Amino acid sequence: MSAIEGHPDVSVFQRPKKLSPLRIMQYIIFGSAILYFGSELFIPLSFALLISFILYPVCSWMERKHIGRMTAIIISVSVLTILVLSILLLMMRQVLDFLTEWPVLQTKIIQTWDSISSFVSKTYGITHEQQVSWLSSMGDQTASSIFSFLTNTLSLSALSAVMVILIPIYSVLILYYRHLWLQVVYRLFPGIEKERISEILSLTIDAYYNFIKGMGIVYLIVGILNSVGLLILGVPHAIFFGVIASILTFIPYVGIIVGSLLPITMAWVTYDSVWYPVGIVAVFTFVQYLEANVIFPLAVSNRLNMNTLAVLVSIFLGGLLWGVAGMILFVPFAGIIKLIADHHPHWKTLSMLLGTESIPDKVTVETDPE
Repeated sequence: MSAIEGHPDVSVFQRPKKLSPLRIMQYIIFGSAILYFGSELFIPLSFALLISFILYPVCSWMERKHIGRMTAIIISVSVLTILVLSILLLMMRQVLDFLTEWPVLQTKIIQTWDSISSFVSKTYGITHEQQVSWLSSMGDQTASSIFSFLTNTLSLSALSAVMVILIPIYSVLILYYRHLWLQVVYRLFPGIEKERISEILSLTIDAYYNFIKGMGIVYLIVGILNSVGLLILGVPHAIFFGVIASILTFIPYVGIIVGSLLPITMAWVTYDSVWYPVGIVAVFTFVQYLEANVIFPLAVSNRLNMNTLAVLVSIFLGGLLWGVAGMILFVPFAGIIKLIADHHPHWKTLSMLLGTESIPDKVTVETDPE
């Protein structure tokens, strides 16, 4: 086996050893166990790594303007941290405003329940006492679940508070010692030339940075359109519901359905009319059509080009291993793996499995005549 002269990409890769299905299964099982039991360590590190990918072009630009490396990193991380905390505080304020109206909503829910109970009693012959008994038993069964949920929420809040401190620190250190991490990558892949590794990393960071920037624009526009549509319909807390529905669109198909349930319920209870829920469905359907056919193609110039099945499987595996954090992290990591696979001649099968179309080989190898 020899490389064609004039093609520098041919000789930089060594033919990998074939792995048996049993060995691949062992890697998957042990890797999953490590990720699951080491989640408290890997989750903040993963967020920090993705944040470093996003901030690296900004830090590099500031350093080219003769700003010190540490100064540029601290400025970038601080601005991003303040922006994220401001968004979280705004969302918390919207949630508190929503909770202040709960007594009024509770009264309307009771009235709605009375109407439904009377309808069930007349139509199906189920007495009001039987319905109350069933609801009481359901309430007893879910009481322990609610208590467990609150306990887990408090634990998660404490963990989140620690992550808020750790993630910026990790991001600063990853960005500051990035040349050291690059040397580590060189040693991990000794069969690949350093220039080729640098090229792949540069393409990956640029593509991911442009993707995140484009997705931020998509979420902003979709959130504004959702909120404006809900405001026109007169739905209470329109901005809160519009932003939540926009964020949930990262889950294909399912996200928009889940995001529409809250405003539909609120409108139905508030106005006691079926036309308001119908209007909300029409607004979200129209905005989703614009997002898929106009906003996303224009805003996201460099997509990750992952197929829907790969996205859903990544979300499911992430939720299984790391909970909500995994649902957020595993999709971009799968996209990064796909970007790397696009430029690796021996990972074409993986690239095709994750992508939306087959990718032609970019490396030509001269084979023996035999």
